[in-house]
Amino acid sequence: MTDKPRTSGDEPSRFDIIVIGGGVVGTAIARVLSRYRWKTALLEKQAELSFGTSKANSGIVHAGFHSAPGTLKAELCVKGCAMYPGVTSELDVEYKQNGVLMIAMSEDEIQKLHDFRRQGEINGVPGMRLVVGDELRALEPNLSDRVVAGLLAPSGGVVSPFELTLAQGENAAANGVSVFLETEVLSMSVNDRSITEVHTSKGTFSAAIVINAAGLYADKVANMAGDYSFVIRPRKGEEYLLDKRLSGIVRSTIFPLPTKVSKGILVIPTVHGNLMLGPTAEETDNREDLSTSFEGFQQIFAMCTTMVNGLQPSDLIATFAGLRPASDRDDFVIEPSEQARNLLNVGGIESPGLTAAPAIAEMVLEMVKEMAHEFGLGIEENEGYDGTRRSVRRFRCMTDEQRAAAIAEDPLFSRVVCRCEQVTEAEIVDAIRRGARTLDGVKLRTRAGMGRCQGGFCTSRVLKILSRELGVPVTSLTKRGGASRVLLYTIKDLLVSDSGPAGPV
Repeated sequence: MTDKPRTSGDEPSRFDIIVIGGGVVGTAIARVLSRYRWKTALLEKQAELSFGTSKANSGIVHAGFHSAPGTLKAELCVKGCAMYPGVTSELDVEYKQNGVLMIAMSEDEIQKLHDFRRQGEINGVPGMRLVVGDELRALEPNLSDRVVAGLLAPSGGVVSPFELTLAQGENAAANGVSVFLETEVLSMSVNDRSITEVHTSKGTFSAAIVINAAGLYADKVANMAGDYSFVIRPRKGEEYLLDKRLSGIVRSTIFPLPTKVSKGILVIPTVHGNLMLGPTAEETDNREDLSTSFEGFQQIFAMCTTMVNGLQPSDLIATFAGLRPASDRDDFVIEPSEQARNLLNVGGIESPGLTAAPAIAEMVLEMVKEMAHEFGLGIEENEGYDGTRRSVRRFRCMTDEQRAAAIAEDPLFSRVVCRCEQVTEAEIVDAIRRGARTLDGVKLRTRAGMGRCQGGFCTSRVLKILSRELGVPVTSLTKRGGASRVLLYTIKDLLVSDSGPAGPV
């Protein structure tokens, strides 16, 4: 999946197009570019795709009534939402169109629901309606008694954000895109208002067109080319994941009325059956702060229990935080740079950026086509392009008959490595062959370690399989790349063997 770039001092690795950033937007762009016979490179500074902002996304596919009419957010959110059933089907990514429900907690708030319905109608959101009384209780019987009405948008859904990002990158690579991991962009050479070279931690690249989809660092990347037209202002959001015991307590994603800075604290039924609460919204200057706090949990839990009955702190199994790459323009920034003619900025992609990602990619593709002739690129379709991804065999989703057939075909399906999520050794091996190189890489592809025990049972088993399949010492393996080594040394009989709870490494 990864080509080897030139080292410093050699001729630069030459491409037609470079995409900087391997999140959900960057991989979506790389995938649509692979429909054409351009030599494209995707540069990602993390050890694996999706390890930045996309890893901590809440996974909501928004309907589009939140965004102000006339903004790129409104236009691309509605377009992107409509694309999700097709995109996720092509890539075999888990997706549920469960709808979104914005609730009113008093009679005074009902008028605001009408306002958002009108805004959604202007944006082109289909099928919205106000639900009250018996219809509301039948739709969501576990809503708090304080909830008096709801605005239902059935087009909304939920998706696994990291699974989507990884699938898009995998499909882009299968169609000819060169993916470079652990490749941080450090500086750029600019001559006559054009980027001539992109200098990275793994060598120098050049391209006719450079696409900046660097998320939290999109403004810093633009600055390298002399472009100071926008500023990223990070906004931290804490999220809290609850046990699958609560699966089904709500069907729709439950929204309160939004605040001035965010869509509010939500109750989110994830695509995998967990319930997720959050996020908070805290302005910060620290682009690496992913800490959570007791105060954040108190704020989230207090809000969510006013909306939904049956939530218990004892059901909490994981906490995490993400940083939204909000910009000073309060909208997406998708435009050619005025300072560097061959730079296309795709920045400020905060919520509803995940929803909009497929539509953003199509918009960027059209911009690239307009720029192509100016920079000496043809526009020839890739006749071998295949937008589908090889299907993923998920043991937890199989019937008993399908499981028996899978085991007969591959005995590794009989070895359950993660008990909580029913992940087998066959699935972990497949994830590694698709590109997983870290503990988190396996986790995001298979869900091994995402259950109630949060890896307490399966971590040592996953490490052993990674070591065996990659042909590297277990002490060299990391949680998420870089300095995040899991084991500093091994002791005989410490790790489990294939045959039982203990055995030599």
